[in-house]
Amino acid sequence: FLLTRNAMDPHSDAQDVPRCDLCETAIVHNYCDFCHVNLCTSCIGKHISDGYDKHKIVPFQERRSTLIYPKCGIHQNKTCELQCKDCNISVCSTCTASNRHKGHNFVEVTEVYNEKKEIIKKDTKELENLFSPTYEEIARDLEKQLANLDGGYEKLTTTLSKQGEQWHRDIDFVINKMKSEIDEIKVKHRDILRKHLDEIKQIQSLIKQTFLALRKIEKSTDISSTNEYSSKIREFRKFPPKVQVTLPTFIPKPIDRKQLYSWYGQITPLSISTKENVLSLNQPNTSARELLDKPEPVATIQTGYGELRSVSCLNEDKIWTSGLTNDIKCFNIKGVLLQTVKPTLGMFPSDIAIDSDGNLLYTLWEKGTVSIVKNGQTEMLVRLHGWTPSQLCVTSTGDILVTMFSVDYTQSKVVRYSGSTEKQSIQYDRDGKPLYSGNARIKYITENRNQNICVADLAAGAVVVVNHDGKLKWRYTGHPSVTKNKLFQPRGITTDSQRHILTLDFYNKYIHILDQDGQFLRFIDNCDLQDPFGLCVDNNDNLFVCEFTKGNVKKIKYLR
Repeated sequence: FLLTRNAMDPHSDAQDVPRCDLCETAIVHNYCDFCHVNLCTSCIGKHISDGYDKHKIVPFQERRSTLIYPKCGIHQNKTCELQCKDCNISVCSTCTASNRHKGHNFVEVTEVYNEKKEIIKKDTKELENLFSPTYEEIARDLEKQLANLDGGYEKLTTTLSKQGEQWHRDIDFVINKMKSEIDEIKVKHRDILRKHLDEIKQIQSLIKQTFLALRKIEKSTDISSTNEYSSKIREFRKFPPKVQVTLPTFIPKPIDRKQLYSWYGQITPLSISTKENVLSLNQPNTSARELLDKPEPVATIQTGYGELRSVSCLNEDKIWTSGLTNDIKCFNIKGVLLQTVKPTLGMFPSDIAIDSDGNLLYTLWEKGTVSIVKNGQTEMLVRLHGWTPSQLCVTSTGDILVTMFSVDYTQSKVVRYSGSTEKQSIQYDRDGKPLYSGNARIKYITENRNQNICVADLAAGAVVVVNHDGKLKWRYTGHPSVTKNKLFQPRGITTDSQRHILTLDFYNKYIHILDQDGQFLRFIDNCDLQDPFGLCVDNNDNLFVCEFTKGNVKKIKYLR
């Protein structure tokens, strides 16, 4: 500190004793709080000798306690004690009477000064206590990511090499197996040739014997043996068939490098996501609330749907619903129909959601679109190609999360949109395995208050939770007390202010309540729910549940 101070202030000695700005030698005792000058006692008279009446000499310890009013740029020697609210400039008393500021509103500059001081104090506190530590944390996180970069990619290439080693082993196995097959064919080939050779050699032996016998008879003068001779030439005249066994051949299949690349494995694309750093000062204060021992239904809204699938709301003033018809209805808590939105004729929405401004969003799986309704006007945000949108939700930062499946029903993923722009795709875990079942079955989605992304995967019979970056955190596959009778098949998911996760068990007619780490807390099983389907929690932690066949929405109180 001393070195820094001395370097900046040439009037300070090694002991950092302030010196007079005029004589530059004597120790400071006073201060001109208007001119901001250090003064020793002897130099006070010299400083005020200019006759300027604004000098204000105070003890050095009380320096900078006097307000210095700005000088008027129009009227010489006038100070500005007022602020023109219309022009947003400081003015003197003479200025206020001029035509330039006629009819304008004025406020004392000290009032503006005090307001700005409070803002400066607040900003200083935020910079020191919030922004600076937050940016330090962001920098540390990036440095940590950079430090782990080589290790992560080394692990990736090691996994790739291991796959190559396995392929080499498998190829060697195939080659050796084919060689064994060739050896077996060779033995069979040899046996065929040897068999025919043996037959030919037997005939050759018989020919030789016959030939010797004929030579003997030919030289003999014995009438009897000659007359008894019977020709065997006819037997030898019929030659045996010529045996020609063709060698087997190996027909190599042409190598399609693109297909080989796809068979070898898949490198998931670089996933770049920008996670908003939510500042703690801006977070709403949510008091701790306990689960009721006995949840109770407090209201029932009749929607008129024959098959009710989805419900969404911010509060109980407006409750939006949709079913297997092409109209989306909005009711109040008394069941009065407030509004109806009709998507494309003949198409029913896959899902609905409400953003923080109360705007309606919906997906149409047949058209592959995500749309928003603002001020009665419908705007298409997203049109998909090769994928079909299913369920959606709006995040705390205003992004849209959409679950979708490929048109061949083999893949599923979650995509984050900011308006119409894709920001993130979540499909695989760290090992490259799919996070979600690959089919067209519904996958409900919501975001928890800790920004975890929660998906109720109906076909997988699981709640799959990943963090904001798409890294798998945990899976929940039901509670043993009920899954032993019927499979856990969640149809709907939502979260509340306590970071609880609530999901519907359709076949068992239970609502499972989990904590943010996936630990089971309790069931809601006493509210006489008929075919429960979709559900949501509003900003006041009221739970709303759809009854599929009855077309009712039940409001349930489950927190104290």
